[in-house]
Amino acid sequence: MKLLGISGTIIGSKTLVVTQKVLEEAKKYHPDIEIELLDLRQYKIDFCDGRSPSDYTGDTKKVMDIVCSADMYVIGTPIIHGSIPGALKNLLDLIPADVFRHKVMGFIATGGNHQHYLMIENQLKPIAGYFQSYVVPGYVFAHKDDFNDNNEIESQEVLEKITQLANEICDLRQALK
Repeated sequence: MKLLGISGTIIGSKTLVVTQKVLEEAKKYHPDIEIELLDLRQYKIDFCDGRSPSDYTGDTKKVMDIVCSADMYVIGTPIIHGSIPGALKNLLDLIPADVFRHKVMGFIATGGNHQHYLMIENQLKPIAGYFQSYVVPGYVFAHKDDFNDNNEIESQEVLEKITQLANEICDLRQALK
């Protein structure tokens, strides 16, 4: 089983930090799973323009193949103006919807406003519903104040939610097998 962590932004580092931590916790408690991190900052991805997925090349094809090869996902995003960034939206548009069908998803969001966590419920979970994915009930929301000046997570509550999310994703996937 492969858990793919997607850091769905090309700016900042807090989302990447939390996504990496969820993958580490999943591997710690479920050593039999394979983990992989997809950091969108590391790739030059074409805009989704309606062509067949098989017509994309280069980094875009590589990223699409990485996403398609996973069995479960933890998707991390910063919240920008109350929504997901264009880089993540573009990635989700590039991947055929059936790739996510009956696969487990968990969500991470980072933001500077304490009400931003609502975006997970109001945007990300409905997207997963469209994909017919299984969504774990928990999620991680990390406020900018949960990090120190070196972008390390200081909040014990956030660290506990990270462990809980990692376990929920793996446990749900195992239960569905």
